[in-house]
This record gives sequence, structure tokens and C-alpha cells, in this order.
Amino acid sequence: SPVPATRVEITVSCRQLLDRDTFSKSDPLCVLYTQRPGSHQWREFGRTEVIDNSLNPDFLHKFVLDYYFEERQNLRFDLYDVDSKSPDLSKHDFLGQAFCTLGEIVGSAGSRLEKPLIGIPGKKCGTIILLAEELGNCRDVATLQFCANKLDKKDFFGKSDPFMVFYRSNEDGTFTICHKTEVVRNTLNPVWAAFAIPVRALCNGDHDRAIKVEVYDWDRDGSHDFIGEFTTSYRELAQGQSHFNVYEVVNPRKKMKKKKYLNSGTVTLLSFTVEAEHTFLDYIRGGTQLSFTVAIDFTASNGNPSQPTSLHYLSPFQLNAYSLALRAVGDIIQDYDSDKMFPALGFGAKVPPDGHVSHEFPLNGDASNPACHGIAGVLEAYQRSLRHVQLYGPTNFAPVVNHVARSAAMVLDGSQYFVLLIITDGVISDMAQTKEAIVNAAKLPMSIIIVGVGQAEFDAMVELDGDDIRISSRGKVAERDIVQFVPFRDYMSGGPGAGLSMAGLAREVLAEIPDQLLSYMKARGIKPPPIPPMSPETPP
Repeated sequence: SPVPATRVEITVSCRQLLDRDTFSKSDPLCVLYTQRPGSHQWREFGRTEVIDNSLNPDFLHKFVLDYYFEERQNLRFDLYDVDSKSPDLSKHDFLGQAFCTLGEIVGSAGSRLEKPLIGIPGKKCGTIILLAEELGNCRDVATLQFCANKLDKKDFFGKSDPFMVFYRSNEDGTFTICHKTEVVRNTLNPVWAAFAIPVRALCNGDHDRAIKVEVYDWDRDGSHDFIGEFTTSYRELAQGQSHFNVYEVVNPRKKMKKKKYLNSGTVTLLSFTVEAEHTFLDYIRGGTQLSFTVAIDFTASNGNPSQPTSLHYLSPFQLNAYSLALRAVGDIIQDYDSDKMFPALGFGAKVPPDGHVSHEFPLNGDASNPACHGIAGVLEAYQRSLRHVQLYGPTNFAPVVNHVARSAAMVLDGSQYFVLLIITDGVISDMAQTKEAIVNAAKLPMSIIIVGVGQAEFDAMVELDGDDIRISSRGKVAERDIVQFVPFRDYMSGGPGAGLSMAGLAREVLAEIPDQLLSYMKARGIKPPPIPPMSPETPP
């Protein structure tokens, strides 16, 4: 199973619950149910404590869930008025329930979602308030710089070429290498460049754990000469430049042999700073919206839409590959876009009224505003377009990439990040222009997902993906990898497993988005805005 992006803690509060007790108020308990990906079966995940006599409970017990951006994680919260000690929920009064996804909570303003409780016909059941917080698994990154003085001379003809190796200690007393500095040539008084390292890597969260540092003289043949070593700890280093952070470099063998041996030089910490590494959720909680645009391939190579063999065939019984791919990706992304308005474009068709070939026509027919409401709106506009346009060619991607790039270029402050989903049968005609468009787009807050449908060879798409070789155009290399390509056929399974394979498709295409968003924010030095503290009482 995929590695969770992070862990999220859910705090539950309710307001104005139903009163089911005659002489006192209800004694509420909240039960959380989850579903496995691709399964419709609810499994109990956990229960809060019972709060006596309250219609406005703030539960202390929190639910800690693994969070995957690329999965739709369905949640169900059931509330009960507890009347006895029995763990059997059927023995207690049902107070209502709420359904949502983890993405919905996380994607709400301040990661705080308020929903009406439902489930008892004809009664207002009150509201549930869900607050998501990322668990800080020590995201700090330390930046350190060292210099050394009067190190032992190890080379016969010149001075030493020193470098240092850092090790963190493990529970069992062994050491694990965690950093190596660069080599400074021909000096006994080197100043090494500053380096950044996750605090986790340096001490695994234990600030008093020993950190061992070895100093070597570099030799071309790899038989580096040991100069000496010293130990420190994160807590000591965190004091920064001070007399505490000047270390004697000692060679134990020399110390045993020579009575008058003092040391083999000293190492001094010049500077120490620490800052938190920002995560995808920091930006989402800070208000960054994911703006989702869809571009659909209307070229003739898809086959005549009225024929069942066509990739665009609209069967009354099942969705075609284009619709399935759109749903799989869109259903997840829409949780992170507050207005749920998605621009939808087509390319490679002759469009009315005059039958000219267009490579960025609005599926809803409105060139001034190609946005559709929700994924359902996009599907509807797609199906309507199929009846009005003539499939043609060639297959040009550059116009839709540039279309989204123009929008992205207007919002460079990190408040929006654009995701373009291109669904295509894969035979691309404007490779050079598309590469150039992608190289330019890599500077902007955007990512491109390409889903290839049908049985074509997708070699060109794999090249655009740039996982192995970063894409370039006219000698300019893309500054980030922003394209993710997935062939739809790898996830094609009809029958009961179809839901699961669509979840797999979404997982595959969305998995890189969080890191791509972070790489943009980092390159531009954009920090997430701080979250104002919210008590359950504050209206959103």
C-alpha cells in the first residue's frame, strides 16, 4: 500500500443535538466508520468518550487517520445517546449521522468542516464540526555550518584535504551515517559550506541522543586518512555559535600512544538555524485552492462516437473511458476547490457554426466562461459537445497547456495551484510546441496529468512525463517535473472490481501533485499563511 503523505488528527464537536432523555440532556458518543479503497463496506474505526448531559459536546478523544491526497477517503460519523454501559450500539438511541471525505475536511477553510447531521426523518438533528490537524512528525530542518582549526597534516607534499562525516546513534548503540560534508582542498583550517538536514535524520527526534562526527583527510584512491572524531548532540548544537560548540578532534589511537597528545585540531560550529519544512497540508489549510481544468481529445482517431468501438461511444449502460477517467480524478480534486467550477475544453474537432478546427474550444459552448459546475457539469458538457462537433485532427496539446498557463501566470502568489487533466488517445502531432509549452509552464503554479485511453503506443507521453529524463525545449530544461502520464488500460477491469481500478488510477495520477505543488512554493520562497486559531465556537 502507498506510504501515507502524513497523519491527520480529527477533532469532533457537535451543536444542538437532539435531546433523547426525559429528565436530563442526551449523553452523546461519536462513532467513526471508514471504507477501504474500492469497497462500499463501512468498518468501525473508533469511538469517542461519552459526554454526560450535553447537547453541545466537544469530544476530547481524537481520531488519527493516515491521509492520502490521491485517494478518496470516505468517512461516516454516527452519534448516539448512550443509555447504559453496553458496547452494543443498537441498545442506544441514534442521534444522527454525517458523511464526508477526509479531503473535504482538509480542503475546507482552516481545515474546519461544519455539516448538518441527518438520518432521522422530519427532525433537525443539529450540526457536527470536524477539525483536521496534521500531526507534526518533527518536520524541522536544521542548517549548520562548521569550520576547523589546526587539523593534523596527513599529506606528505601538501596540507590535508579535510571533510567530515556525521552519524546519528541508534537505540542499540550502533551509528548510522546521516551527512557527509564536501572536501575542502589543501588546508588545515577549512571552512565548510552550510548544509541543511532534517532534524529527524540528525537525531530521530531525540535531542539528547549522541551525534558522532569523524574528520578525514580525503585521498584520491578512497583510502581516506582518519584525523579524529568528536561527539555532540542536537541539544548542544542548537545553542548555536558559543564556547560550548568548539570541539576537540581526538584520534583515540594517538591518544593512547602519546602522553603529551592534546588533540588533532578543533572544529567550531559557525552557525545553526532551524525552520519547519512546510507540507502540502500547510498550504491547503492556509487557503491554497487547487484549480482544476479538463481538456478532452476530440480527434478522429478516437473512432466514430456513434459506434460501440469508439472511445467516445456513449452507452446507456456504462461510462466510456473518457468519463471514467474524468470521474476518477475529478472526484478527488474537487474537494480542494471551493467554488467547484471547472473549466472544460476540447481539442482537435471542427466546431459550429462554421466548422473550423479548434484546439481549445469550451465544452459548454461559452468561450468567455468555459467553467462547468462540478464534475457532473463537466460530464454533461462533454456528452453535449459530442453531439455538436465533428471529430477531426490533428492532436495538438500546446494550445490547452498554454490556456491554463495564462491563468496560472496571473496568480503567482501561491493562493492557487492549477491542475490540467488531459485525456487523450495519445497520438500527438505538435510534440515540439508541447515541449516548449511544458518547459514554460514548469515555472508556473501548475501540474499536468495526462491519461492515455485506448490501445495506442504512448511513447510520446512517456517522454513528456519526464520522470527518467527531464523534458527540455531549445536547450532549456524544465525547472520542475510537472507532468504525470498514466495509461488508462492498466486500470481497465470491468465488473465488480471497476471501482477499485478507478481508485488505483486516481492514486497513480494524483500521487505526484503534493510534491509538485511544494516544489513550486519552495522555488518561489512562498510560505503558507499562518492559520488563525479557531475554537469550535467561532463561525467559519
